Amino acid sequence: MNIQQNLSVIQTNISEACKKKNRKPEDVKVIAVTKYVSTETAIKAVKSGVSHIGENRPEGLKEKYDVLGRDVTWHFIGSLQSRKVKEILPYVDYIHSLDRLSLAKEIDKRADRVIDCFVQVNVSGEETKHGMPAKTTLSFVDKMREYPNIRIVGLMAMAPHTEEEETLRSVFSTLKQLQNDIQAKHYDFAPCKELSMGMSNDYEIAVQEGATFVRIGTSLVGKEF
Repeated sequence: MNIQQNLSVIQTNISEACKKKNRKPEDVKVIAVTKYVSTETAIKAVKSGVSHIGENRPEGLKEKYDVLGRDVTWHFIGSLQSRKVKEILPYVDYIHSLDRLSLAKEIDKRADRVIDCFVQVNVSGEETKHGMPAKTTLSFVDKMREYPNIRIVGLMAMAPHTEEEETLRSVFSTLKQLQNDIQAKHYDFAPCKELSMGMSNDYEIAVQEGATFVRIGTSLVGKEF
């Protein structure tokens, strides 16, 4: 597994996707998803040029943070139980999975600083996916004015696992439109400038549709367990 080579290929693909839509490649950041790899592999990823790490589990986040510390930007990208909030807050820079009011209340109560959060949206409506329905996202974001320790920096979505480009584009473009609708409100507490969407199999389409963060695991760092 040559992570440096993988990163180079991914960055080239991002540049090509940006070119098609008149975007700047530097506006798209790669998050290395390290859920299925060891701390040693995460260290190799950072040495290969990765500066954003994404973890799905509080235990994995703390384990890797203890070694890498503030050398990287930390993203919690998994479904987050309210009782686990206090375990991740000391380490995270971004939470990508804010999807309910009870979780917002817990983050706000436990935080000792403003936490940058993405609202997770279940655009496709799949029962197996976490996230709120697209139709309730605007009213949810509006409620975030009541929680001073939360800043809504963007939206996050997971597309269906499919090869159908039309389906993928539809999910990503819907999230982009939602972002536009929120930005039109000019909320101080919800600048919503970021879009976290796109994974190993669909990140190029996500970039074409406006992604600013792509979450890549297998095709970047592999899968060890």
